Amino acid sequence: MLEKGVVSFPFVNSWYLPAFYFGNGCTLFGDGTQEELGADFGGENAVEVTEYLVDLASNPNFKIDQDGSGLAGLRDGSINAIFSGSWDAAAVQEILGDDMGVAALPTYTLNGEEKQMYAYAGSKAIGVNTATKYMKASVELAMYLGSAEAQRLHYELRNVIPCNTELNSAPEIAADPVVQAQNDTFDRTSILQPFVAAMNNCWTPVENMGKAIRNGSVTKENAAEQTKAMNDAMNSDGI
Repeated sequence: MLEKGVVSFPFVNSWYLPAFYFGNGCTLFGDGTQEELGADFGGENAVEVTEYLVDLASNPNFKIDQDGSGLAGLRDGSINAIFSGSWDAAAVQEILGDDMGVAALPTYTLNGEEKQMYAYAGSKAIGVNTATKYMKASVELAMYLGSAEAQRLHYELRNVIPCNTELNSAPEIAADPVVQAQNDTFDRTSILQPFVAAMNNCWTPVENMGKAIRNGSVTKENAAEQTKAMNDAMNSDGI
């Protein structure tokens, strides 16, 4: 991609940057549920990724997407591809029209080997307050909001892709390239975002790593030290 055009990536966003680390075997809380295993973003495999990211950030065809700069670049032609999600699909469609294309995450080449990038797979839940005075109505509302009918309306009105498998099999939805790309991402190039409490400790250190690489304070010379510091912070409660 970088040989053929200009690519924009949310480099200082800790939702996106881990995709490279996951691709080289780094893990968070084992399978995502084993809080006692902690964050494993500090070994030699993580250092290799940090060194790769230092080079990536200096590539003239790589642009750091921040505050909508990726979409703006698509609009003025200075950017050829962005990393984002289905929430930006309508905006990209408006800009590119029939030239719009979508796909799951690509691979990247690290020390001569192809590594698959992995995104976070997120999820949402609908809850009911157990203290409500209107339990029956609240449960009925929650059931409706999670129903196939509501999911179809969310898709038609707001481009929110359904998780209902029958809806996703409907011809008019299954044919949507954005739906296809998101489902491919979930199935093949994602990990479930951990929901353990210690995950709260991971966002800021990764964000700071992206900012430090962008600002030049992390270099290939100090990558090992800085990667260890990131991992230590991810495994600390900050006390």
